[in-house]
Amino acid sequence: MKVAIVFGGVSFEHEISIVSAIAMKDVLSDELLYIFLDENRDFYHIPSKTIKSKLFSSQEYKKCDKINICKNGFSKKTGLLGKEKPLEFDVVLNLSHGGDGEDGILSSVLEFYNIPFIAPRTEACVVSSNKFLTKGYAHSVSVNTLDYKYYTKDDEVVVDTFPVIIKPVKLGSSIGVSIVKTQEELEYSLDVAYEFDDAIIIEPFISGVKEYNLAGTKINGEFKFSIIEEPQKTEFLDFDKKYLDFSRTSKALEVDLGEELNEKVKKSFERIYNNLFEGSIIRCDFFVVDNEVYLNEINSIPGSMANYLFDDFNLLFKNVAKTLPKKKHIPVTYEYVNKIHASKGK
Repeated sequence: MKVAIVFGGVSFEHEISIVSAIAMKDVLSDELLYIFLDENRDFYHIPSKTIKSKLFSSQEYKKCDKINICKNGFSKKTGLLGKEKPLEFDVVLNLSHGGDGEDGILSSVLEFYNIPFIAPRTEACVVSSNKFLTKGYAHSVSVNTLDYKYYTKDDEVVVDTFPVIIKPVKLGSSIGVSIVKTQEELEYSLDVAYEFDDAIIIEPFISGVKEYNLAGTKINGEFKFSIIEEPQKTEFLDFDKKYLDFSRTSKALEVDLGEELNEKVKKSFERIYNNLFEGSIIRCDFFVVDNEVYLNEINSIPGSMANYLFDDFNLLFKNVAKTLPKKKHIPVTYEYVNKIHASKGK
């Protein structure tokens, strides 16, 4: 199988996407075709043998072949006459983190051009990339979330009890996130969050809360789970700590929460994934408070695809690629227009 990895995009997580894409060379056994989406939303074919992070920071990638997106795939001009030649691949892996990749823009484009891809579809991206919408969705499928308040840029923010955690609504990787312990810290933290987004949510910050990660997918109607992982113990995983996670390829250590909690975590994942996330491999991060499971966030395109949580990621990836959801065919018959014309005698 030949996998086209699309990465980059217009996003605060643009650099993270580059790191994550390069890491896949050590993860996937398939032949890889790298397609870079730059800040101008131009596509470039990056040779897999020469790909490295410096290629992008130095702008050297612009010496690579520019490519076009077209029906059923990508193409680039070849020869003196500049004839368009299709790029050969079997499936696209959308590995563009944050904006463009996780907010639904790239998924919409791939769906529009009828290109097979592994990633959440547009509606799933919209739900998972917006923390406010994620809360409402989780509630609708009976998954617990922490209490929260939602504010936009011009709202008066009132916090009665500290500490709290402030999060921009549409960003991941802990960008713009702050723990606020006093009223004096609040104004500065709001300024930081609003630098990245026009809306925020504020949640109670629970020191020492247990967090657990579970990744998975659904293949032919059956859920396939990773191990449950307890991330490194620290008060708060900031951007720098999470950044290192995006190049992660070594296997994680499994944690056993006991039969009851293991089942609660998996059931919560199943309710979140539902039918909405079919065609993707996602990771959900959960809190456990007083023996109850709460959704923290949905990672719709997790760093390095959360490969380190699975026993055989390559086999899982291939099986997902073989069972992608198909768009329902909608026939266009012009029956209504023809009836109108017939009734008018034309």
